[in-house]
Amino acid sequence: MLIDVNGRKAYAYTGGKAFDPTLPCLVFIHGAMHDHSVWTLLARWAAHHGHGVLALDQPGHGRSEGPLLPDVESLADWVLAVLDNADVQTAALVGHSMGSLIALEAAARAPERIKRLVMIGTAYPMKVSDALFNTARDNPLKAIDMVNAFSFSTTASKPSYPGPGMWLHGSNQVLMRRMQARDGDSNLFLHDFTVCDRYAHGLEAAARVRCPTSFILGARDQMTSPKATRDIAAALKAKITTLPGGHSLMQEVPDAVLNALRTALA
Repeated sequence: MLIDVNGRKAYAYTGGKAFDPTLPCLVFIHGAMHDHSVWTLLARWAAHHGHGVLALDQPGHGRSEGPLLPDVESLADWVLAVLDNADVQTAALVGHSMGSLIALEAAARAPERIKRLVMIGTAYPMKVSDALFNTARDNPLKAIDMVNAFSFSTTASKPSYPGPGMWLHGSNQVLMRRMQARDGDSNLFLHDFTVCDRYAHGLEAAARVRCPTSFILGARDQMTSPKATRDIAAALKAKITTLPGGHSLMQEVPDAVLNALRTALA
């Protein structure tokens, strides 16, 4: 589904059903170097169980037109503009990693519109090491391999998503490389991780959120450590579910994430 936002086309995967804005809306917001495809299982479940689904490609990612937006705040405004142009009055937001910060900021900017907030593989602050920044600047493909190695809890994850036999590390690597190659004039890796690193208003945003909030965390997450959620979880009074996986939870433990999401939305 294509949605016009300020004269630019935004793509949303609707879970295999035509989007109906009169249904309870569930918006999925991907993380750095990803697109809507990381949400396939969750989006399809939601679309076939009474929700209108918008699994978004952020500007300059996947099928959405650019330009890239510079920070979490402008991306949150973009998400709310998508809702306006899709005729959605209220919605639940589900974000992974960088997307969780965007969801948080959007919920803070429109507390009357956001009815549930689910933050997966999150942390605040979401700081990035100098070593990763330097590698991203000089050799982004090597940086992708570094992040990919850190995103799963084991070097031999059980093939589980999107179907039996899939190599999780290889699939994630290919997705990130495809995003990096999408615009040869931009270093998307450096852009996305800079967006994460620079976001400094999480606690202020949390103070303005009015909806129930849930965290879904990986016990062995090396990208956004569960230890880094203490202050933001307390500020949001979040319900926390910890799963036996790493950062790429939707791929590594998809059924457990789905069950946790269902509980969060109940």
